[in-house]
Amino acid sequence: MYSVLSESIKRLQVNNISEERVKVLQPLVDYIQQKVNQNKAVNLNFICTHNSRRSHLSQVWAQVASVYFDIPNVNCYSGGTEETALFPKVAEILENQGFQILKIAETNNPIYAIKFDENEMPIIGFSKKYDNAFNPVAQFGAIMTCSQADEGCPFIPGAEKRMPITYEDPKISDGTLQQTEVYKQRSIQIATEMMYIFSQITK
Repeated sequence: MYSVLSESIKRLQVNNISEERVKVLQPLVDYIQQKVNQNKAVNLNFICTHNSRRSHLSQVWAQVASVYFDIPNVNCYSGGTEETALFPKVAEILENQGFQILKIAETNNPIYAIKFDENEMPIIGFSKKYDNAFNPVAQFGAIMTCSQADEGCPFIPGAEKRMPITYEDPKISDGTLQQTEVYKQRSIQIATEMMYIFSQITK
């Protein structure tokens, strides 16, 4: 894992998550643990409205957490109720936290290769609907990262379990002097919680 990213992870305060949030995270811990116990692949699809901010941050940090804690056969995806584009500030914040971001297709909906280790496959980041062919069609957990998607998608086809783990949208800071700090803090919050989740898994 890249050294700057490792340092970013070490600074996370995983033990300071509130009891209220621990209860919110527990269903995902249980889902992953059940899959690990059964020696089955852990497929996680993080879903938000536009698949542009929170769902990507969750996908990326969950994948990294699984590698960090050496939990095998974890595949993390993301999707939206509609397709837009990965918001550039998200890529910028991840790069600042130690990822290598490579734009591999320049379109209205760019495709990014998000690398966290020299010898690991990159995470592919682009906006897509949750049922896009890039994502699993069955045997996956659906994690709803925003309340709008949670309310707007009462049923996710193919999902074995649906778990709301929602975050405040950093979009509220767009166009303000606080934008970079707000995106950074949301990334840190999501990273901390994903690290906590995978730290609870026993092999």
